[in-house]
Amino acid sequence: MSWIRSYESIRDFDFETEVAVVGFGGAGGCAALEARRAGRSVMLFERSSGAGGSTALSACEMYLGGNGGTALQKALGIEDTSENFRAYLDACFGNNCDPDRVSMFVDGAAQHFDWMEALGIRYNRSLFSGRDVVAMTGDSLQFSGNERVNWFAKRSKPVPRAHLAADADHNGGQVVMAAVIRNVEEAGVDIRYDARATALIQDAHGAVRGLVVRMDNRDYTVRTSHGVILCAGGFIMNELMTRQHIPHLEGISTRHGNPGDMGDGILMGVAAGGQAINMGQAFFGIATYPPADLTYGILVNGNGQRFVAEDSYIARIGDAALKQPDGEIYMFIDNRHFDRPHYVQGIEIVAVGETVAEVEAEAGFTEGTLQHTVEFYNTHAAEGRDPLFDKAANWLEPFDTAPFALVSYRLADIKQTAFTLGGLDVLPTGEVVTPNERAPIPGLYAAGRTVAGIPRTGAGYASGMSVADVTFFGRAAGRQAAAAKPNNALPAGADAAEG
Repeated sequence: MSWIRSYESIRDFDFETEVAVVGFGGAGGCAALEARRAGRSVMLFERSSGAGGSTALSACEMYLGGNGGTALQKALGIEDTSENFRAYLDACFGNNCDPDRVSMFVDGAAQHFDWMEALGIRYNRSLFSGRDVVAMTGDSLQFSGNERVNWFAKRSKPVPRAHLAADADHNGGQVVMAAVIRNVEEAGVDIRYDARATALIQDAHGAVRGLVVRMDNRDYTVRTSHGVILCAGGFIMNELMTRQHIPHLEGISTRHGNPGDMGDGILMGVAAGGQAINMGQAFFGIATYPPADLTYGILVNGNGQRFVAEDSYIARIGDAALKQPDGEIYMFIDNRHFDRPHYVQGIEIVAVGETVAEVEAEAGFTEGTLQHTVEFYNTHAAEGRDPLFDKAANWLEPFDTAPFALVSYRLADIKQTAFTLGGLDVLPTGEVVTPNERAPIPGLYAAGRTVAGIPRTGAGYASGMSVADVTFFGRAAGRQAAAAKPNNALPAGADAAEG
């Protein structure tokens, strides 16, 4: 399939618009809305029969802070300085990030909350301080990552930053996207559903001048004067691309995304001269909690050895689990704190015993391995310490209530969800750039999971980082395209040499 069509080969266009947006999820909706509010004509093409994308499938926590705090944080008396917010993101992603993108996000994240709330999304001024993947209490602010894990807390003061639509529980994405859709429609954006972008139209000088879109079983050409914004999602549903880039997740994960996450935007951007980066990174989470009491358990591999601080966020646990031999993961826990995880299906109790030695033997572990791990853990937990992984003291208790159990979290059995974190290399303002020189490709922008955003590793991921990134930088791309000078290049069908 050719992802590029020559501009000079087209004599007549079916549609003309100033800005074209591909994909009507969180990124595309926010991009289209900002471009339209800037006074530009906007056409928005969505390959599905309705809007929403992967944003609508999420709980839609938004990870925001900085500048002293968002309006919600401030209402609860919570301060979040930009320095503290940046320190946390640095701890999460280190050198695997775009520092300019992080700076722009930190500077504008608090205002972004105001912008989202102004769309008509309601947020309760209340905090959930417990440990859960998504607050199910109606509260709109929570800790959603590794903020309170000691390794991170020593580098950044723990602050709750996940902003969740009021009383939405796991349906926050539908609530948020309903507001985005309503505002996009009211702004007068020309929305076309069942419309798959199949190629970019690029002129002989390398400028992107429009799109080819498949609608009603025929191809339509769309000419743009200010730019095309690719917000077509990631590539988790493209089996060829996932086998190429994240083969380590084959057979042990469940694809999480919408059916349109086929990588089309990434492939078009690369064909136009852009570069795909971070393609080997993905979110892979193991939800060992809730209930929170399961955090008192310890996670061990097939050799009976611990490998992570169990109070970590689900993606950090998943990232560490992927490094263990043969995907053999177990939780050891005593009767006082035993429970079934709410979000993991397929777990199996592989051993139960009145002593650790009995559990070890029944599970088939090498004699002494699990016993040594538990003995070492118990000795230090009694002192409120975890010298190996620095698990927080409030989750440290010696295992002293028989019977004891070993529960299998074997990766191939539980098949936890995964989605991609790689995509096009872009400037923070959305321009797709070339390799090496990182020169902007005229007329081409991208946002959402079509790009490599702020969250680039599972080890540092927190719930809400993707939604915050795609909506914030979708807006930026929309503004940048709207502000661009019209291309004023060759008329359709002209000989390239005339330029």
